[in-house]
Amino acid sequence: MAAVSPKERVVVVSQSSLLVFLYIFLYFPIFFIIYVSFVDNTVWPFPPVFTWEWYERLWIMSDFHLGLLNSFLIGIGTGALSSIFAASAAIGLLKYQSRLRGLFAVLYLSPLFVAGILIGISSLMFHRNILGLPGNLTSAILANTTQALSFAFLVILAQLTRYDWRMDEAAMVFGARPARCFWEVTLPTIWPSVLGAFLVSFILAFNNLEVTFYNVGAIPTLPTIAWGTLRHGIEPELYSLATVINGLVFFILIILFFLIRLGFVRLGYRGQ
Repeated sequence: MAAVSPKERVVVVSQSSLLVFLYIFLYFPIFFIIYVSFVDNTVWPFPPVFTWEWYERLWIMSDFHLGLLNSFLIGIGTGALSSIFAASAAIGLLKYQSRLRGLFAVLYLSPLFVAGILIGISSLMFHRNILGLPGNLTSAILANTTQALSFAFLVILAQLTRYDWRMDEAAMVFGARPARCFWEVTLPTIWPSVLGAFLVSFILAFNNLEVTFYNVGAIPTLPTIAWGTLRHGIEPELYSLATVINGLVFFILIILFFLIRLGFVRLGYRGQ
């Protein structure tokens, strides 16, 4: 085994230190929120006095329960619409040759360069004046889909660029109609990217405040409740709420990890 030179050792130590610093920078706020959600005094006491009071108060506050339900509905609706539209757009752009493909791609990606508050206000005006939709969950889902669609489009497009369209052609040669070709050939191959687009869109809509605030009306969601609470100071229940949400996200990630390890879920490209 070749000996490691002092210069290489310095490089390894520097890179490792930078990596540790980045992890601390990214995850320390999360662990701090978890810590203060279990202590009686949030000003970093020592020794800490642990308590379940903030979780008990969160459990009996119906506003947070209703806001959680509404945020889930907005996230699921936005994820479903965004993944469907993004998959249709990506398939249409890559499968069928057109001189306007670049223009259509720019149109799908343009919400990435527009401020969320502008999307929220313009969606409010359009839904109210043109569609006749007052502030409600439907309006919020449509507005969030406008923003999340660009991210979903990028996720699906990244995998479809490696998709072998000759598989579709072969299926149609053997008599499969376009609809059957999609359900039995295309979708089983690209479904991991569609799932990824759904999850990204769900998370964006679930946590969104700028777009949702202008389109949801008086219906409470978790971001709007948290924003309203922050105007009067940070309540300890918000720490508990953030901990519960983070715990749910990590639980889902752990489940996905074990499903991938056991082979029940494959997130790689399966085309030949």
